Amino acid sequence: MKCATESDYTSTPAGKAAFFLARAVEPFLQYGILAHGLGTPILHRLGLKTLPPGLPAHTDITAIGSLGLSPNRLVLVGMSIGSAVKQNIWVALLSGEPMPVVPAIQVGLFNAFFNSISSYTFLLAATSASKEADFPQPSLIAGGTLYTVGIITELVAEIQRKRFKSDPKNKGKAYTGGLWRFARHINYGGYTIWRAGYALAGGGWALGALVGALFAFDFSTRAIPILNEYCEKRYGEAWTKFKEQTPYCLIPFVY
Repeated sequence: MKCATESDYTSTPAGKAAFFLARAVEPFLQYGILAHGLGTPILHRLGLKTLPPGLPAHTDITAIGSLGLSPNRLVLVGMSIGSAVKQNIWVALLSGEPMPVVPAIQVGLFNAFFNSISSYTFLLAATSASKEADFPQPSLIAGGTLYTVGIITELVAEIQRKRFKSDPKNKGKAYTGGLWRFARHINYGGYTIWRAGYALAGGGWALGALVGALFAFDFSTRAIPILNEYCEKRYGEAWTKFKEQTPYCLIPFVY
């Protein structure tokens, strides 16, 4: 999920297959946690209390009803599935960058770790965003909104960039149109927003703010400076002009 300026297109089918598989199986982990309490005996031994399963969601869709999940837990599993689908669309159809096997597995574990944090903080009575009887709770509404806006923003931005780069007439040019007009690294901004929303839906306002700040800080201090230096060297005056026209680097009208 890098910027539109990378020029290494080495083919790495094994790594991309590993990435695809790791992301495809990860929602089953979240289902195991939320539906069957995978790992919760360890939490109980530590003296931590977890929430009861709650009543299953009522739906006419047999496949969903058979999961036996409460509405809140169903939303969290849906977020895990949505993020896996989005990232597998990216690796299979949109990314031309090399993806070696080891980094692919690391990225899969990284996503599983953060998704699991949202699941476990939801289960813990002390941290859960689900402490009210009514559904949906404000934290779930806010988290779901951020998640949806963020993941759609990231996906649309990457599709727009892919279409631009696929045109031979644009070879050697940086993409500055579409959603990228609003922030120079809008894909990172979208990722930050949906990550914050996912965490908010699971662990409440504090966790959502913490995760959002963590990714914003990481992108701002690590990834963006590296990409900015690369783009300055490759595109020169064109990149300087883009930065003047698009002052926000991560999230439009924020940073």
